[in-house]
Amino acid sequence: MSIPAKPRRSPSLAAAASFGQAGVSVEPAGNEMSLETRPWIEAAWAVVLVYWVASARWAKRPARSEPLGSRLYKYWLPLAAAAMLIQPPRGYPSSFLHWRFMPDDAWVPMLGLAMTWVGVLFACRARSVLGANWSSEVQVKEAHELIVRGPYRLVRHPIYTGLLLALLGSALALGELRGLLAFAIVAVSFCVKLRLEECWMREQFGDAYIDYMRRVKALVPGLF
Repeated sequence: MSIPAKPRRSPSLAAAASFGQAGVSVEPAGNEMSLETRPWIEAAWAVVLVYWVASARWAKRPARSEPLGSRLYKYWLPLAAAAMLIQPPRGYPSSFLHWRFMPDDAWVPMLGLAMTWVGVLFACRARSVLGANWSSEVQVKEAHELIVRGPYRLVRHPIYTGLLLALLGSALALGELRGLLAFAIVAVSFCVKLRLEECWMREQFGDAYIDYMRRVKALVPGLF
């Protein structure tokens, strides 16, 4: 009696089965455009880091600073959490954090890339105009100046505006829920920070800063 031959599986199916047995899920490949834009987005954030570190040496000495503990939990921890969300460690590939909120189309990461670079360049321009009055934390500098020119004619906190636009662009290019969550965390942190900054600026500059607040919005020109 002849025994019917077992149907042969294609190499690709066999490979998929072997991966499945090893506990590794096999999913369709995502949009390749994201792989093309990723190095350029990383380059944009590298520009921010290098420029911030290089220009910090020319900052004026602080006359008043927020306590270290307050800075850690209100600013640095949220930034660290956002960074981990954008660049998460391996271990939760099936998490809800990877749910997509944007279509997997080629134009999405390209739009996100453009927004990232526009935001980075805007923030760097604002940082340049602020000059020696800049600080990474809430401070009043010695001989502090009220800057209302350049990007500061559009919004009171153009560095935050640029960085948030860049982060939103990066989240858009990523297209996953974790990107939006990272943006929300940083946006809340910046809003908390700017409220204290503006309190100190009102104390330092009085009516001049109050008038500036009446004329110019905080983060979004004409809106907020």
